[in-house]
Parts: sequence; structure tokens; C-alpha cells
Amino acid sequence: MLYEDEDDFFVGSPRSKFFDILFNANKNLVQDALEKHVERHVAMEMILEKLALKEGIDIETEISIIRSEKQDDIHNAKVDFFISTVGDILTQNE
Repeated sequence: MLYEDEDDFFVGSPRSKFFDILFNANKNLVQDALEKHVERHVAMEMILEKLALKEGIDIETEISIIRSEKQDDIHNAKVDFFISTVGDILTQNE
């Protein structure tokens, strides 16, 4: 388990470092990175809605089921998101 220590850059969760970078990196780089993620999210939602309509699936019900049954997978995906986004921002911030 990781323990948070705001005085040490190398200690803390990927989530806490994500927000550290978001609030301290170049504003334009952060906006660009977040906009790319939002565009991807919206595109995936459009695809999902199209497929769900075709198959007669209620998206909100399925999301609730996944959130309750796949908590560990969701947590891991969020950590991956935090790490990859921070990496994208930091490599452009140099």
C-alpha cells in the first residue's frame, strides 16, 4: 500500500500525482491532454449508445452492474489513466 506524503514527490498514489501535475503543469498542455481524453470518451459513448440501441441494452443499468462487479478492474483502469495522462503531460512539459 502506498502512503501519501505531500512533501515527497516520489511517494503518493498515481491519483494524487495526477492532480499535482494537473494543477502545476503548463495550463495549455493540461487542457490539451484533458480535451483529448474528453473527445475519446465522447466518441466511445457515441459508439456504445449506437451498439446498445441496436442490441436493446440499457447503458445505465450495465454501468451500475459493472461498477459493482468489477471494482478492482475499474480501479486498475483509473490508475492506468492517471499514469498515462501524467506521462503525456510531463513529456510535453519538458
